[in-house]
Amino acid sequence: MASQKRLLASVLTPQIILLQAFFLAAPALGFAAEAVPAATCGPRCPLVNVVIAKPRMFSSKVSLTGGIQPKFQSEIAFRINGKMTERLVEIGDHVTGDQVLARLDPHEQQANLDTAQATLASAQALLAQAKVTFERQDTLLKNGYTTRTSFDQAQQQLRSQQASVDSAIAALGDAREQFGYTDLKSDVAGIVTARNAEAGQVIQAGQTVFTIAQDGARDAVFEVYEALLIDPPAGDKVQIALQSDPLVRTTGNVREISPTVDSSSGTVRVKVGLDTVPGQMTLGAAVVASGEFKPRSAIVLPRSALFRWDNAPAVWKLDPKTSTVEPHTVTIGRFDGEDIILTSGVETGDSVVSAGIQFLYPGEIVETAQPDPHS
Repeated sequence: MASQKRLLASVLTPQIILLQAFFLAAPALGFAAEAVPAATCGPRCPLVNVVIAKPRMFSSKVSLTGGIQPKFQSEIAFRINGKMTERLVEIGDHVTGDQVLARLDPHEQQANLDTAQATLASAQALLAQAKVTFERQDTLLKNGYTTRTSFDQAQQQLRSQQASVDSAIAALGDAREQFGYTDLKSDVAGIVTARNAEAGQVIQAGQTVFTIAQDGARDAVFEVYEALLIDPPAGDKVQIALQSDPLVRTTGNVREISPTVDSSSGTVRVKVGLDTVPGQMTLGAAVVASGEFKPRSAIVLPRSALFRWDNAPAVWKLDPKTSTVEPHTVTIGRFDGEDIILTSGVETGDSVVSAGIQFLYPGEIVETAQPDPHS
């Protein structure tokens, strides 16, 4: 046992002496514990791109998809009740003003017209007789062969029959008008967009039979989320392009915003009156509207800087003194293509990692590449 201890001492003694000599000589050689860096980048240091956050004027764009609709629509209906015997137009047909669209059975109206004509003829006959009686009484009164009372009665009878003739003429005119109402005519030129009755159906007065989109002015109609109207685009002028052919373009002005929100979709209907209507923008054609919001100052970063941290959007901020990164949650105001507009979380002058964020962890030392073109 003693021999083993002597052997171990003889082996370890040179190493102990060398260690003692190293620590004794270290101050003289200029080594110090505090001079050794606490952390170094090393050969496998992550390479990242960094942008310097700074405010800039930002004008966001908005695009909406809608459709072409007529500015004015007319609902065409019969003015009288009856059974529809003919329907002369189809959906999509173009009609002109005063064109007959449908007809009712005219038998009842024809009977009323015949009765009115007969009533007028009877009244005219009685009027002629009253005129002859009045003229006779007038002659006899002048020659003193009749009484004033008989003359006055003849004059009264003449006036009464004249009023009967006038009433019969008015009734005949009304009967002719009612007879004319058996033909349903369009008061405007346009395109039939809806049909609500068929031949053989009994129609009530005022019941819509056809809907006509009037020729002329057109609207581009869009369903817009209410939040967009809180901060609407700058100006009323809107650029409109045909979805199937973006080269077909026109402009328009917002002319109507619905005061109510659609309960099923949560949107508000906005109508844009078109300044000109290209031929390709037919009724129902899909169009795209674009506009710009008012310019405002905001921190804008590339979308590549965004990731998720603690179930919230975040970015990596770089400490230029230590070259380490730390995650910071942010509030996003809007996405705009490849950029994000922040409302909080990043201040002017902050260094933010814009590329190379996939394998970073808090406190990691990184190496920065060339400045990002967004900075």
